Amino acid sequence: MLVVHATFPIDPDHRDEALDQIETLAERSREENGVIDYRVAVAIDNPNQFKFFEEYEDEAAFEAHAQTDHFQEFEAALPTFLAGEPDVTRFDVAEASTVEL
Repeated sequence: MLVVHATFPIDPDHRDEALDQIETLAERSREENGVIDYRVAVAIDNPNQFKFFEEYEDEAAFEAHAQTDHFQEFEAALPTFLAGEPDVTRFDVAEASTVEL
C-alpha cells in the first residue's frame, strides 16, 4: 500500500475556487480503481489549510491517479490557489492493521 499525506496552504482570496476544485478531485479520485481511500480535511486551527489523506493499493494505482484529467486539472490550477509551499509526504506501507480504542 502507498499512503500520501499532503498539506496545502490556500490563499483566502481563492478559497472558494480551490474548495470547488478539491471537492471534485476528491470525489472523482475515490472512484478510481486502486484507490483505497481519498479524503480531504480542513485544519481545525486554520480554515485555509487543506490536508489530503490518500491511500492506494500500489504504485501503479498512484501513477494512474496522477494521469487522470481531474488530477491534472487540479495540479494546473494549484499555483493560483497556494499561499505557501505544500508539504507532501509519501509512505510505502508493508502492513496495516486496525487499532482498537
